[in-house]
Amino acid sequence: MASSWRRHGHYEYRVVTIDRDVSVPDARRMLTEEAEYGRWELARTRLYVGGHRKVWLRRKVIRAASTL
Repeated sequence: MASSWRRHGHYEYRVVTIDRDVSVPDARRMLTEEAEYGRWELARTRLYVGGHRKVWLRRKVIRAASTL
C-alpha cells in the first residue's frame, strides 16, 4: 500500500494505492479503520486494468486560530 498527501482548499487529500493481491474484505477493513481513526472520508475510487485500486480519501483541514 502506498499513499501520498495533498492539500486543496478546505480539504486535505490522501491517495492510497491498493495492490491487486489485497482482497476486497481486507481493503474494506483497511479503509474503514482509516475513516474511524483518521477521520477520513471516501472521495473517489478507481479500479485499473491490472487489478490495482487507487482510493482518494479526504478530510477537512482544521485551522487553529491564534490566541496570543
